[in-house]
Parts: sequence; structure tokens; C-alpha cells
Amino acid sequence: MKKTMLATALALGISAEAVAMSDTPETGYTETRYPIVLVHGFLGFDQLVGVDYWYKIPETLQEDGAEVYVITVSNTNFPEVRGEQVIEQVEEILAVTGAEKVNLIGHSHGGPTTRYAGSVRPDIIASVTSVSGVNKGTVVADTLIEWSDNSELFGNAFELFISGISHFVALASGNDKELAPVDSVRSMTTEASLVFNAAHPGGIPDTACGEGDYEYNGVRYYSWAGAVPTTRGVDPLDLVTLTFSQFFPEGVANDGFVDPCTSNLGMVVRNDFVMNHLDEVNQLLGIHDLQETDPLAVFRTHANRLKNAGL
Repeated sequence: MKKTMLATALALGISAEAVAMSDTPETGYTETRYPIVLVHGFLGFDQLVGVDYWYKIPETLQEDGAEVYVITVSNTNFPEVRGEQVIEQVEEILAVTGAEKVNLIGHSHGGPTTRYAGSVRPDIIASVTSVSGVNKGTVVADTLIEWSDNSELFGNAFELFISGISHFVALASGNDKELAPVDSVRSMTTEASLVFNAAHPGGIPDTACGEGDYEYNGVRYYSWAGAVPTTRGVDPLDLVTLTFSQFFPEGVANDGFVDPCTSNLGMVVRNDFVMNHLDEVNQLLGIHDLQETDPLAVFRTHANRLKNAGL
């Protein structure tokens, strides 16, 4: 069926990166009414040097009935730009499937990206789920931008460094979409998030660590997040999250990139999973704390939650 769907998609002009991997239901536990669309975060990709960004997540959801699409947007850019790219690909998915709407799940910078799509096109978005989204900004971006603005030397070095990574990821993953590396980081500051949230308020909590509207303008909002920067010493990516966790004030919970309270959106499933920012999407290659919740189980349960909500 995958080949048939791919042929149909190509005939309609949809990019191959937005083609579902399977649509064969088994138990129906994750069989949502509308397709699930996964949207990566900052410096994200579909597949890079053989590693999937959403490692085993699409396959796990599809095993029990979900129709899942993995799309690719600019790995660095404003959420508004990335959001427009989401909308374009969602329209293609709807044309292929005949579905009326989709359920968006965005990780990290994919949080505000998917929120933008839900805000400007609520007619085609059934729900938005934010996985450790930078919904109220992050101290990591605040600090890096402050250093860049106050030091020309650091600013030039930072721009060169982040641009190099962004262009490498784009080239290695075959992503030809427009990049804006430093602007992307600036969009994740607390200051920029306040402006963005005023324009796109759906699901944003009024309190510091509370829940937001479960439904806004016909779109349902959900979120979850991890709250520890490291989980397994054998995971080399723990070094990345541990390094960035040093930007947070002592005593402030974080997953290595985001304070879980600032990630809250709509119905908060949990914001204290024993996962770091990369564990949340089952990276690296599924390495996570074996004594705690499996990220794949969180995605399966959430798909069932969407199903039971009629989404």
C-alpha cells in the first residue's frame, strides 16, 4: 500500500517527504479520525545519515491503525515561515487522503510552528500537540541572543557556527527550504515569544505553569515535556542536553533546552517525564531511561487520546 500511496502522492504533486509510511490498521488503538502529522524542531530533519528524527514513532503509531505523515520544514527559520510550509504540506496530504483535517504534533520549535498553522488555518487542523515546545521561549535562546547582541565577536562566531550546522543538516538531509539560523534562535527568546503568543494565543496558559484553553477556535491543544537534562550515561547526546542545561538557573527544572513549565499548552498530559529534550522523540536510536516511561508509549497513548476525543 505504501507504493500505491506514493504513486498517488506523486501524481498529485505532494512531496515524498510527506507521504505516510503505512495505513494498515491492526488493533485500532491508535486509529485516529484524522491523519497524524509530525513536525520537527530546530535543526530538525526527516532522516539524517540514516537516523530518523522521529525514531520508530511513525511505525509504532501505524501498527495499531494511525495514518502518519512525517513532513519537513526549514530546519531554521521563523515559526511563521515554517508554519506556512506546514500548511502547504497539510493541504497536499488532505488532497491525497480525502481527510478534512489533520492532527499536528510538533517537537521543540515545532511547537510554535504547529500553533501558527492551527491559528491561521483552523479549518484544516483538528488538534495541535506540543512536545516540549518553546511556547514561552527558552533561557538558552535568551542568553545566546544577549551575548550575540552585546559582543560583535561572539555574534559573528555564533552566526558562523549555527549557520554551518543548519546548512550541513539541510544538505545532508536533502532539505532545500529557506534557512534563517540566527533569526530562528531569536524567535525562541522570551521577548519574541510574547509577541508571537499575542498574535497566536490558542492554548497558551495565563499562569506561569498552568494549563491553557483545551480548545480555541475549534482546535484542540495538548502538550507534554520531559524535565531532566540527562537520563542514560551511555547516550552520547546527553552531553548536548547537559551542556545547554547549564544556561538555566540553579534549581529550575529543564530537559536540556526548555523549562517544562514554559512548554505548557492546552491540556498538559505531563510536564515531568524523566526524559531530556531528545529522549522526547526517542533519540538517540531509542536510548532512554529504562526504568521510566518509554517515549513510544507516550505517543501511542496520546494517539488513543486523540481517537477517544473524536479526532
